[in-house]
Formats: sequence, C-alpha cells, structure tokens
Amino acid sequence: MVTAFAAGASTTLAFAPYAIWAFYPAAMIFVLYQSRHLTPKENFFHWLSFGFGCFAFGISWVHVSIDTFGGLPLVVSMGLMGLLALYLALYPALAGYLTAKLSQFPHFKHWHNAFQYLGLFPALWVLTEWMRGWVLTGFPWLWAGYSQTQGPISELGSIIGALGLSYLIALFCGSIVLVLKKRFISAAIITTSIILATLVAPLISDITPRGETVKVALVQGNIEQSMKWEPDALWPTLLKYMDLSRPNFDADIVVWPEAAVPAPESMVGDFLHNTDKVANMNDSAIITGIISLQQQEFYNSLIVLGNANESVQPQGDYQGNGTNDYKKHHLLPIGEFVPFESLLRPLAPFFNLPMSSFARGNFQQQNLNAMGYQIAPALCYEIVFPEQLRANIDKDTDLLLTVSNDAWFGDSIGPLQHMEIAQMRSIELGRPLVRATNNGVTAVVDIHGRITHQIPQFQEGVLVADVALYDGETWFKRIGQTPLLILCGLLSLFGLIQQVLLWNKGQRD
Repeated sequence: MVTAFAAGASTTLAFAPYAIWAFYPAAMIFVLYQSRHLTPKENFFHWLSFGFGCFAFGISWVHVSIDTFGGLPLVVSMGLMGLLALYLALYPALAGYLTAKLSQFPHFKHWHNAFQYLGLFPALWVLTEWMRGWVLTGFPWLWAGYSQTQGPISELGSIIGALGLSYLIALFCGSIVLVLKKRFISAAIITTSIILATLVAPLISDITPRGETVKVALVQGNIEQSMKWEPDALWPTLLKYMDLSRPNFDADIVVWPEAAVPAPESMVGDFLHNTDKVANMNDSAIITGIISLQQQEFYNSLIVLGNANESVQPQGDYQGNGTNDYKKHHLLPIGEFVPFESLLRPLAPFFNLPMSSFARGNFQQQNLNAMGYQIAPALCYEIVFPEQLRANIDKDTDLLLTVSNDAWFGDSIGPLQHMEIAQMRSIELGRPLVRATNNGVTAVVDIHGRITHQIPQFQEGVLVADVALYDGETWFKRIGQTPLLILCGLLSLFGLIQQVLLWNKGQRD
C-alpha cells in the first residue's frame, strides 16, 4: 500500500503547474499491475492508498484556506484536510474493488482478462469520477482527463470532454497491463486508435474562425483577502478598480473579478450608476462581480455596466433590477453556503466565513450581453462542472468568461489547477475563454486550451488582449457526457450480470 500511496502522490506532477502529463498513466499502470492478484477487499485498500496519495498531495492547497482563514488549530485543520482526502480516495477505491469483484465470469473465460482491463476498469473509473463530480454537491477536481489539458490527446476533449479523456487514459493503462501479461495485440490496437483519433479530431471539427476580434481588458486588483470584506476597505477597493480601468476604456469589454464590488448592489447604487455612465461615454462595457439582493435573497452575481447591445448608445443599460446579470448556481460548500448550518456555524469561525449564506441561481441562464457580444459566464468554482457551462452556451455565444478570487489559497498550486480546468472548457466547447481574478491567474485561453495572454500573479495590473472569435459547435457541445456514461453503465452492468450468473451457478452446485 505504501507504493500505491507513492504512485498516487506522483500524479500531482501530471497537473498544473508541473503538467508532466505522463505521470498519471505511468502511476495508474503501476498500481493496476500491482493489483492483478489481489482479492476485491485487498483491491479496495490498494486503490484507497493510491487515491489518498493523489488527493493528500494534489489538493493540499485546501489546507491554506482552512489554516489561514478558518480560525482552527493547525492539528485540526490538517485533520480536516486528511479527512477530505480520505473521502475523495473512496472513489478510486470503489472502482478498484468493483473491477476485481465483477471480473469473475462463468462464461467467456478466455476473455476474462481483456474484459477486466479494457471493459470494466475504464468504465468503473469513469463512473466513479463522475459520481465524485455530483455526490454531496460534487468535487470533480483532478479528474484524470485534466492531466491531458496540455498533453498529446487534448484535441479529443472537443469530442469526448475531460471525462472522456479519463476513459482513454484508463483504457490505455489497461491495455499496457495486458502487454505485461504477454497480450500485445490490445495495446497495439488501442494505442493506434487513440493516435488516429487525435489526428482526425481537428479534421471533423465544425469550429471555424469568424475573422473578427473583441478587445478585452481584464483587471486584477490584488486586494488582500484579509481586507476584502472590511467596511473601511470598500471605497479604496472601488476606486482602485476604476483607476486601473480608466486608461483601458478603449477596450470593448472591461472585466472585473468575482466580488470586485464587495458589497450588496443596493449599498453602492450611486457608484454603479456613475460607472455605468463612464463606460457608456467611452463606448465600452464593464462586467463585474458583485453581491446582489433580490426577493430578500443574496446572490453571488455578475452584472453588466455600460453598453449592452452595441458600441455606441445614448445611455448605459444598467438598471439595477436583475436584468442582464448572472447569479451563481453551483455554490461552494462552507465558502458560500453551510450545510447543516444551525449545527456547524457555532463550532468555529471556519463555518462562518464572510458571505457564506448565498442563494442559488438557476442552472440555465441567458448569456450576458456586453457591447452586442454574447458571453457565457461561470463564477469561480462553477468552471469545474462541464455540463453546466455546456448548458449555458448556444450558437450565438461569442466568449466564455470565468471570474474568481483564489486569494483564499495563497501561493499554492490550487489557483494554477483551477486555471488548467478552465482551459479544458475552451477545448470542450470551442470558444475562447477570458478569466479575470483578484490576484491570479488572469489570462486569455484560445479554443485549443492554450494560454495566449497572461499577467503575473500577486500584483495589480490589467491584461489587454484582442481575442479571436469563432463560430460552430464542437461534438462535445452536441452530445456531452451522456453517451460515455451510457457506455460505461452498460459495461458495468454486463460485469454485474456475469457476477449474478456466477453466484447462481455456485448456488446450484
């Protein structure tokens, strides 16, 4: 189990900021080969060790927010971090257990190993990763497929998405284990098929350049997290964003990050109306994160100030009544809502963070309209949920937009992993993505998931870029994850049926 733990820990190097993509399949092959003679119970703990290593190191950045802002002793914050990693490790453990449990067949004995490694294992791996993405609101971080964001098969993400890339990694690893068991043909077929599919993917793409660009200015305020919600810091914060934006109003769209206006919309109405007029006078639009209050509920929101429908308008379009805005749907547990809050809030400051009682917006909302451009937003944590963003783009969507405040996680690897996940959304959906953050990573991403423009973390600044626009739909936009999940469900069901037949045979004997 120690070697499985070490292999899991090594997968951290496959993700940002290291992005050595080969580490993930290498670690999976090693652990999968080690498990070949283990019982189902032994497999569970073997893969639990792998998963614990993966998450204990891969999401160690969560500890930064607990330790710095949670108000808990170090030993308690480390314990909570360990419990989260152990919980997440249950999913690969379940995949390993079921692979061993369902791979004993009364029929098709000659196909036993092939189906175990090429049928069951990839299917169960994907199903458990998918489950991790929605159980208890979901935490789909460090999906195996994200290790390929800058890897050689990234183009296939436009067809099968990040979860599909996870399937290919597991399938390839299963085929290599068969090679180690002296069965070579499967690896040759699968590797050749993946290479050919990667070469064909761009050729069948419907995404075409429009021959048009939009000029964006992404403002990074670098506001200290400890000061962000202090009442005395409100107006200095607002003035900083205006001062940084003023020289860049030649841009079509100026973007401020999540909660750049750290106060309810109704408290800063005069500032918003004046900013609306300034943007309008400069034939521009500003998109900003803000706290909105509607029907006695607080929302983590984005609003548009200035010109919504075209570059030159007689006046700005900001109404302050919930039109042309976006309300965050997928809230972050503890940070934006507290489950069982009547029990947890009294326990520690960690459960009583600023603005941790938000209401939830609709799953599907209209695109933001800024200067006539249609923009599909995802607020911070939402960018890790591919089906949500997929549901919110259409043929008229020009840009993907995500805003965030990753100052909670200091100079850890967490913000860089967050950026990497956002890059995958551009690959999947065939639209450029712009990302504005409080202290980084503020960047522009092209449709191939490559960062084309970026400014340094932990300093204030403005990123100005001309972003090329595209038309068309990717295959992932059309089909999503459903076909892959059906395939994996059928393969798992076949294994379950074989196990039932084996049990019946044993009863008769």
